[in-house]
Amino acid sequence: MSMRKKIQKKFKIRGYSLKIDALNSILAFADQFPGDDEGEAIDLLLDHLQMENLNSRAVDAESVEGVIKLLLGANDAAEEPTSSVSSLAVIDAFLVPKHRYDSVTRQFIEHTSSLSVHGEASSKTELYRERFKLLLQRVSRDELFSRPAFDPEISQFHNCEISPIQSLVVQMGKKWVMGVISQLEDGHFYLEDLSASVEIDLTKAKITTGFFTENTIIMAEGEMKNGIFQVINCGFPPLEDRNKTLKAHSGYDFFGSGILTNEEKNRLAELERQAVNETFVILSDIWLDDEEVLGKLEKVLDGFESLEIVPSLFVFMGNFCSRPCNLSSGSYTSLRKQFGKLGRMIGNHPRLKESSRFLFIPGPDDAGPSSVLPRCGLPNYLTEELREVIPNAIFSSNPCRVKFYTQEIVFFRKDLLYQMRRSCLIPPSTEETDDPFKHLVYTITHQSHLCPLPLMVQPIIWNYDHSLRLYPTPHTIVLGDMSEQKVSKDRGITCFNPGSFSTNSTFVAYRPSTQEVGLSEL
Repeated sequence: MSMRKKIQKKFKIRGYSLKIDALNSILAFADQFPGDDEGEAIDLLLDHLQMENLNSRAVDAESVEGVIKLLLGANDAAEEPTSSVSSLAVIDAFLVPKHRYDSVTRQFIEHTSSLSVHGEASSKTELYRERFKLLLQRVSRDELFSRPAFDPEISQFHNCEISPIQSLVVQMGKKWVMGVISQLEDGHFYLEDLSASVEIDLTKAKITTGFFTENTIIMAEGEMKNGIFQVINCGFPPLEDRNKTLKAHSGYDFFGSGILTNEEKNRLAELERQAVNETFVILSDIWLDDEEVLGKLEKVLDGFESLEIVPSLFVFMGNFCSRPCNLSSGSYTSLRKQFGKLGRMIGNHPRLKESSRFLFIPGPDDAGPSSVLPRCGLPNYLTEELREVIPNAIFSSNPCRVKFYTQEIVFFRKDLLYQMRRSCLIPPSTEETDDPFKHLVYTITHQSHLCPLPLMVQPIIWNYDHSLRLYPTPHTIVLGDMSEQKVSKDRGITCFNPGSFSTNSTFVAYRPSTQEVGLSEL
């Protein structure tokens, strides 16, 4: 295979296409490395391109030449293609591939055309349909709710087969149904699936862990009485093990980091095992207009500057201002200066500036076009002065995704716990846990969605709802929330809240290779 085809194949596997001028630039770059180093140099180039948050999957010469210049300018970057920098990829929410599930072929189909931010009315309906179909196909693989191929007696006595809501009209007795909770009339709640809707009564229902809000998808056991489905037992669709999901849907790039060959996966897994000292430092709520907060932040930077091995990534999550930053506040100019001041503060720590990456994720009250999710990165106007001092800073969306070797990590900044508790239709069960954070984690993981709130509570861009999916379940979920610092580990998923740095002086030091969470406080 020619080098030209090898390069095109590598980029295609990662989800990129190459323009002719970009391909020529890569060929000229690869020619500078002999033998096997040629392939490693191209892999390094790809790793760096993924960190650049490209606006398009079609790579042009300007993007490639910028990365090549950075690589050739670094002291020994070409000789050490497996350094800590090349281990990291940041995926913006607006670049996450969109897949829809085809119930006929039982396969996912990737959406290849461009997506409009302003969707048509049908896009809103499609949002709910795709959420439902995603969970329904997951449930179909669960032994308890799938129909056995043989032995109808097993189906009757040891199996909870899901019935379409439409069938409740003619079928009598207790049935299991699955649907979206909606309020079609004031004070009356309904369960909807793809076939029909039925009014439900939850007053006597025994529920599982989680927050049951409007828009969540539930599974309910009950029977029809006087035209109303009286719910006896109610819970969320069962969670599926990540490896089982990947086995069922191999060859898809749900996360947005590209498809890797088995050889590449094994190489990254080995490098990940060796990266035991790699640390991410995560802070949420960094009010740059508060001198006390800046003083605390400088103490944190001083502490990590003095370590033998500095963190590979600092994640700064908003809000970056102590009050909502909008047009009426008139604080853009001062906030721009405060970001510049933060850049100079980081610049005063040479080891961190040289060896660490800095990821900035906007908060719900930060500057931006609206409060709708997903939110785009912070405006260039605000961050220009900081970029001049810290050229390796990354300004991504909210939520955003980070790939660390084989680890998939999702970052989301929103005061979700308060809103979920406030939107509950029925009080959460305390049978398994009375910890609100565990209820929250249980809800978003079983719903396979970061924000299953009603759209009137938290608007979502209809065509980009897929960017909030948690499917397959990632290794780690970071929920930046104003509530107290918490960590939860269950079924291989690590989820934690670093707490509010400005209010409580809390943050987290996280080791991704071991999923070790260090809850910290000044």
